[in-house]
Amino acid sequence: MIVWSDVSLSFVRIWLIELVWKQFNHKWTTHNDGFVSVPIQTGQAMLSLIVLAAGKSTRMRGRNKLLVKIDGKPMIRRVVENALSAKVDEVVVVLGWEAKKIRVTLDDLPCRFVVNKDYQKGQSSSVRAGLKEVEEHTEAILILPGDVAMIDSRSINMVVEEYNNRGNLIAVASFSGRAGHPILFSKQLFKEIEQIEEKTFGLKAVVSRHEGEVSMVETGSEYVLRDVDTPKDLKLLK
Repeated sequence: MIVWSDVSLSFVRIWLIELVWKQFNHKWTTHNDGFVSVPIQTGQAMLSLIVLAAGKSTRMRGRNKLLVKIDGKPMIRRVVENALSAKVDEVVVVLGWEAKKIRVTLDDLPCRFVVNKDYQKGQSSSVRAGLKEVEEHTEAILILPGDVAMIDSRSINMVVEEYNNRGNLIAVASFSGRAGHPILFSKQLFKEIEQIEEKTFGLKAVVSRHEGEVSMVETGSEYVLRDVDTPKDLKLLK
């Protein structure tokens, strides 16, 4: 007689779920915590959100701004939790400066991590690193800097819904006609994004080349515009 342990039964259960959904030509993702997420029906876009958390906080007088607490919670954790609550299929966090400290802050969350060893070359290198890490079935990526401290899942979802409804190459969270974050890019632009460099204006150049395919998504929230670069920015949030 075969005696099954709880661990063995868990693996069998996960294997059976995956097997059944394969038969119906569905996609799914398995998170770091071992849980299988809700499968995504074929024909529905798989969306990956990339949180940029590699920068050196050069204007914060030696402090890592992503570890500063906002409403009692480290800024980066607040941002990642809201990203995970949004209608996306995976969240990839790009680390760089003080990577270990930031990872410890997020280690219990079901996101994935990639370390950008070239983070000092600027944000474009982190975007490229994140893009390499997303699932192969990803139909679009959302780029969200980790210092957009007060972002909420509602604003992220509005960008997602705009893409699902209209299918533009680019969708940008905005407030009163001003572009903010996150920014969504369709898979059709991935090859271009793989080539971006700071010296040629990074993602701004990609947006500029496809200006006619940009959808500005009015979120009604000024926080999509507000990132934290200086101690003064931080005071304004608090």
